[in-house]
Amino acid sequence: MDHLDKARRVISLEIEELQRLHERIDSTFIDAVEMLKSTIEDGARIAIVGVGKSGNIGSKLAATLNSTGAPASVLNCQDAIHGDLGLVNSGDSVIALSYSGETAELLALLPHLKRRQAKIIAITGKPGSTLGKAADCVIDINVKREACPLNLAPTSSTTNTLVIGDALAMVLLEARGFTKEHFAELHPGGSLGRALLMRAGDIMRKGDDFVLVTAELSVSETISRMTKARAGAVVIANNEGLLSGVFTQGDFVRAFQSSNPAIGAEPVGNFMTKDPIHVKEDRLVGEVLRIFEDSRIDDLVVVDASGKPTGMIDTQDLTRLQVV
Repeated sequence: MDHLDKARRVISLEIEELQRLHERIDSTFIDAVEMLKSTIEDGARIAIVGVGKSGNIGSKLAATLNSTGAPASVLNCQDAIHGDLGLVNSGDSVIALSYSGETAELLALLPHLKRRQAKIIAITGKPGSTLGKAADCVIDINVKREACPLNLAPTSSTTNTLVIGDALAMVLLEARGFTKEHFAELHPGGSLGRALLMRAGDIMRKGDDFVLVTAELSVSETISRMTKARAGAVVIANNEGLLSGVFTQGDFVRAFQSSNPAIGAEPVGNFMTKDPIHVKEDRLVGEVLRIFEDSRIDDLVVVDASGKPTGMIDTQDLTRLQVV
């Protein structure tokens, strides 16, 4: 058997165990979600404990919960009995990860967690273990075999632990009514946060970088203003100041090459694209991105509530502003 066959065998074994977990999940999962939801709504916190590989998965689960608005901390079992137990208070929920349910360091912590009136959710492969019996809620993630060819190294069991943790976090997210906007508030430094929080008016070119002309201006003068502003397009407004059209460098090249090399003296309105796609200043950047993707344009006009052009968004701006 070559390396690829062996790799596929590992993946297949883990898929089989995930399928078993999928079929076996029951009302205890609902109890766990409701317990965590109640904890957050009461202003309490979630602590996660685990040792070794379970501890590593616990760190990932805590990060996922925090990023979705559910305050969570990783509690080191050893440090907990030397002062860090202060992280856990009455009303908090503790998610305890141990496949065997008999991890010595974790079991030593259980009486202290109980004394502090914390609610304990056990994620274990042995519901009848010491941990399982001490928990308020037990989620069974047992596996028939590990994907390890020796059936020793935690593989299928750690995958089940990871996946059930993701399921808890995602179902809790929905149960709490957590939205994209909430997610963006917790990720303001990322491109997703900027796309969800910023608006067209925040990223558009304006002032000296934005060229607004009338349809009567000559193409030559229009190109001159476009070049001075280092813009790829200009916006044309009518006599009432409302959006009338847009004229791009591409429009100029196409008109020049087609049949009219002397277009410089003619009105730019003769060559503009009428009624161009545009957005209002208050449109979210995420919506702007969708318009660019769907319309395959390079420049997007921005207008105010009355329909008067106030700026322009160039696709290059999106990369510069790190919103894509």
